[in-house]
Amino acid sequence: MKYKNIIEGIFIERPNRFVARVNIEGVEHIVHVKNTGRCREILVPETTVFLEKSDNPDRKTAYDLVSAVKGDRIINMDSQLPNYLVEEWLKNQDIIKDITYIKREKTYGKSRFDFYIEAGDRKIFIEVKGVTLENDNVVSFPDAPTQRGVKHIKELVEAVKEGYEAYIFFVVQMKDVNYFTPAVDKHKEFAQALKEASLQGVNILAYDCRVTADTVEICDRVLVVLED
Repeated sequence: MKYKNIIEGIFIERPNRFVARVNIEGVEHIVHVKNTGRCREILVPETTVFLEKSDNPDRKTAYDLVSAVKGDRIINMDSQLPNYLVEEWLKNQDIIKDITYIKREKTYGKSRFDFYIEAGDRKIFIEVKGVTLENDNVVSFPDAPTQRGVKHIKELVEAVKEGYEAYIFFVVQMKDVNYFTPAVDKHKEFAQALKEASLQGVNILAYDCRVTADTVEICDRVLVVLED
């Protein structure tokens, strides 16, 4: 995936979860942040960030903050991107072969999953989660409590019991990490639900991404560690 009109800036502060103040070429701008998560370990003052300039002259904010530099890597923060990346990945992977049907946002029970897929006799649900939380090359999800995430996991377990296949796909929006593990310190219930889902037959996948200032693509499979 390639962004258009990327420009570099320096992060100043984030007044709320929707916008940030960024210095762009010496001028302070209010920009839209394409991630409503906390991202406190990424968006710290003086951090280099990358923004996409909108081509819509009527927008209140002219820029979208899409990624930031942390240490030696760029972390993509665009929460709308993981689903798009997985849809592209599905066309060139070998885990689910002979796909004949893909539908975005399929309802099952009281949840709406990101993808429903048919491949021969296989009927498959995929729920996608973007991962931006990193510490010492270990990546985790979530970065804040998510009861919605717990509900999705439990619904996928029920789907497996009814004969569906189910995957939770963690898109690690950075490169060169050691492994993925649920963030027990952020939401213990989510971590426990994920471990139980794995035992019940839900497939847990994690892949990292090659990220530049203006491109992102799913790259390599990442080890998933569910044990404490």
